[in-house]
This record gives sequence, structure tokens and C-alpha cells, in this order.
Amino acid sequence: MLVAIVALILALGVASRVLADRLRIPSVLFLIFAGIAIGPELLGLVSQETFGDGLPAMVGVSVAIILFEGGYHLRLDKLRESPTALFRLTTVGAVITWLGTAAAVVFFLETSLEVGLLVGALLIATGPTVIGPILQVVTVRDHVASVLEGEGVINDVTAAVLVVVVFEVLIAGDGGLGHLVVNFVGRLVIGLAFGALVAGLVWLALSRSTLTPRTGPLHARLIVLAGIVVAYSGAEIIASETGIAAAAMAGFALGNVDLPHHEEVIDFLDDLSVVVLSFVFVALAALIDFGDILQLGIAGIAIVAAITLVLRPAVIYLSTTAERFTRNERLFLSAVGPRGIIPASVATLFAVELQALGRTQEAQLLAGTVFLIIFATVVLQAGLARQIANYLEVSPMRTLIVGGGRVGLSLAERLEQDGENVLLIDSDSEAVETARKRGFRAVEGDGTDADVLERAGASKAKTVIATTPDDDVNLLVCQLSKTTFGTSKVASRVNQPDNLDAFESLGVRAIDLSMATAWSLENVLERPSLSAWMNELGRTGDVQEIEVTAGDLVGKTIAELNAEIPDGCIVGLLTHRNGTTEVPTGNHRLRDGDRVTFLGQTEAVDRASKRFHPHD
Repeated sequence: MLVAIVALILALGVASRVLADRLRIPSVLFLIFAGIAIGPELLGLVSQETFGDGLPAMVGVSVAIILFEGGYHLRLDKLRESPTALFRLTTVGAVITWLGTAAAVVFFLETSLEVGLLVGALLIATGPTVIGPILQVVTVRDHVASVLEGEGVINDVTAAVLVVVVFEVLIAGDGGLGHLVVNFVGRLVIGLAFGALVAGLVWLALSRSTLTPRTGPLHARLIVLAGIVVAYSGAEIIASETGIAAAAMAGFALGNVDLPHHEEVIDFLDDLSVVVLSFVFVALAALIDFGDILQLGIAGIAIVAAITLVLRPAVIYLSTTAERFTRNERLFLSAVGPRGIIPASVATLFAVELQALGRTQEAQLLAGTVFLIIFATVVLQAGLARQIANYLEVSPMRTLIVGGGRVGLSLAERLEQDGENVLLIDSDSEAVETARKRGFRAVEGDGTDADVLERAGASKAKTVIATTPDDDVNLLVCQLSKTTFGTSKVASRVNQPDNLDAFESLGVRAIDLSMATAWSLENVLERPSLSAWMNELGRTGDVQEIEVTAGDLVGKTIAELNAEIPDGCIVGLLTHRNGTTEVPTGNHRLRDGDRVTFLGQTEAVDRASKRFHPHD
């Protein structure tokens, strides 16, 4: 019977993943509903007794695999995207979440401080089990993704260790704050150190092996899998609940070294994590007791509101202050912080432990609160993540800039200010490092190599721009972008005026560097105020050219449309379908296919663009 139940859970998990991919909705939403469907609340096929005493071990190994995979994908160059924000989020932010959640639980549920701290420790975690599926269907700029991924892995480890320490020191024991801190740091160090040791042994085993190209990938997968199990189980033997930290550390260490058969290992980990994620999420969702949740009543809703509407936004805004995040990106991070496997698995364990201590009511409160937060955040935040991202417009397609010199860096800065998702490519390692120090996502590689462009995401890029001082390089980049990747918008710097025709014959938007410099100098001399204002675009002012797609505005005169144009913004130019451009008068009527150029204050231009071009 158990084999049939496991097969059913895996089948539901795979079906959930396929359905999620088709509907572009994070798979965790379908996984949790599948678990509820086969649980005691509906079909009754799965209960706590189904797995007996083996569930904690099965869940533990599964979570270790998931966190190893999450750590493996957490490359150092990703962490460099927003190191300050990530550091704040996983230190001060974690403490605020812990204590703030504890205060909300104690206040609304009138329980003990110890239980409040236990629940708060559990709910620090978001985790790759919920963040990964979201980022598979929602495209955000790299620094936003890196913060979500980094928070998921690091805070999962923090929560897993902290909750054990809180239980052993404050609930089952009689220790104080000092004992709690020492115990937490000690367990964390043990887990991280053992994980690093296992990673070193795995790397040595793979680096010194003399495997053939045929058997190498298979043996690499097996060695990595053995490393995950050894890291988790070995650390658990040394100190309980340190295996999660060891697995995450082992994955992170191996993901940031030159590991043989790296691509095959990534494919293996991705497939393996899909299987174990499906199993563990469905299995744990099946154990949700809606009776415990309903007992919370209005107090439970108040706690959900406090965590999602107060604590999460406060932590995000504190962590991202003076960083490169736009207002809407901060809102997106505030709105997306679902809880995942760590709270679910550990809550189940400690509910049993509390019952063993004779604290049945507190055990029900713990399980009910944690599963309510998981259910609410998965349904509302993970389930609606794509709609939230679209509403806040934080999902720009990528813009590739080939050439990380002064021109490329200056352009990247201006595009980033406009909210574009920019990636720089340069073959010079120093230029790449300079770009990274200035906060840009940059990769080292030859922009004329189709493989490099493919790995950089050229096939999905909205725009490719060549900005190198070599016209031959720029021309080849533009040819590859147009013919191989079908990029809709390609632009290039042209260093020699005689080469302009070659670029324009490809349909490339070419900028003659000498003419652009002359035009800029003329503006500085003849139109100094306008020139100074144009140089500040993206900071205080903006210029946007858009096609009019709002049907209710077609046929109206510019004078009639004044009420639709926000204060601080004017129509500078009107471009007709036949290509003629003019400064419009009040009597000019908008026609289908016209393009309007707005200029003015940044927010006013943005509002006007959305009114005249409400959809693509």
C-alpha cells in the first residue's frame, strides 16, 4: 500500500509540474492543492500514519537535495548583484522577521513567548522550493532574482537551525539568551564546516578520476548524490538538525568551483529536485489539519496580515534602502515571500514534540499557524506572482550590450535607470570586473561567438546593442542577433562614418559616433539648458515615444486630449504612419498607427505612456 501511495504522490507531483508549465503558474500552487486532495480533509488516502516514523527521514533527505540544488545554482557572481541588500535581508531582516512574527503570535493568540519565538523561527524561511518555481515563470532583473534566491537558501538554513535551538533551549530546556546564541552559532558552524569538507572530497574524487567520456557523467552524478547524502547524514550524526546547513554549503561550494561534468550535474540536480519537491510538498500538504487552522479564527488572519502586509514590506524596504532597486521592484519583493518546505516539515516534527511534553494546545497552535501562513502565502503570493509582476511591470525582457567600455557602461547606467534588464558582455576580464563593481550584471566572453550570445540569453532578448570600438566586431554581433537569434531591436555604435551603410543595410539602428558627438557639442553650445536636461534623463525627466493603442483616443485632437495628459508632461512630436514627423498643434487629430513623443517629468511621462499605450 505504501508503494502505491508514493507512486500516486509522485504522479500528482509530475502532473502538477506539467500543468504549471502550461499555464505559466508556479508549480507549488498545484502541489499543495494535490496534497490537500489526497489528505484526510478530502479523499483520506494519506495521513500521518501512512508513513509511520519514516516521514522525517524521507523529508529530511528530500529537503537536503533541494537545498543542495539551490546552493549549487547560487553562484558568487549572482551574490555580487546586490550583496548589501542580501546581507541585510539575511541578518537584520531575519531577526526582525523572527521577533516580529513572535510578537504577533503572542499578541493575537495569547500564547507563551517561547512558542511565539518557535513559530517566528520557523517562518523566517522562504526557500528554493517556493522561490524556484516562481522564478521559472516570472522574469525579473538579475539583482531581484539574486536577492530572492539568496534569501531562500540562506534563510532556510537559518530557520532550520534556529528553530531547533529555540525548542531545545527555551522550551525543552531552561537556558537563556546566551545559551541560545552559543548553541545556534555552534550548530551553524558545524553544519557549514562539514558541508565544506564533503564538497572538498567530492571535488577531489571527480577531479582526480580517470573516467572515460562515456562513463564520466554517470559517475559524476552518482558521486554528487552520494555527497548530498553524506553531507546531510554525517552532519546530523555530529549534531541534530545541522544536515540542512551541510547540504546547502556543499552545494554552494561545488557550484562555485570548476567541477568536471558541470552541465551534466546541473541537469541531474534539476531533474532530481523536481521529483523530491513533488513528493515532499504533496506529502506534507496532505498532513494539513484544517481543524487546527480554523481554531485560530480571526487571530490567524491578523497574523497573516501582520507578516505579509507589515513585516515583509518593512524588512524589504530596510534591506533595499539606497540600493539599485526600483520602487516597483521593492513592492514586488514585498509582495512575494511565500513559505515552503522547511516550516512545513519542521512544524510537523515539533508539533509532535510539544504533544509529548503534554502541551497539546500549543502543538495545535504551532501547526495551525505555520500551515495557515504556508497555505496563504503559497496561494496568494506564489500563485499570483506572475500577475503581481505584470501589474508592477518588473518583468522586462533582457537587453544585451556587447562592449563594456565607457560607452557601454554609460548606456547600461541609463538603461538600468529606466528599469531595463541589462547584461554586459566583454572579452576583457578587467572591463567585466569594472562593470560588476559598478553594480551591473556582466559576463566575460566573445560577443561574436554565437554560443556566448546564446548563454547570455540572446534568443529571448528584446534588444542587442553593440558598443565596441571595432566596427567589424559590431557588425558581426548585429548579423548574429538579426539572423541567428531573430532579435527584434538591434542597434550599434559606428566608429567610422564610411561603415554606416553596411549597418543600415542590415536594418540595424546605427549611430555614427562622430556625428553624435558633433550633435551633442552643438546642443551644449546652442541649447545648453536642453542639453543639461537631456543628460539628466531618468533622474528628473524623461522622453518616451510610443504607439497610440488606446482606441478611445483615436480621432481626438491634441487639444481634446489635454485632459488625458498628466501635468508636467507635453506632446513634443507626432509621427504619422507614413513616417512624417511634426510638432503638433491643438488641431492635429490622432490617427490609428500614430506615434506620440512625450517629454516632461519622469512619473508624468510614464503615466501618459500607459494611458496612450495601455497594452502591447
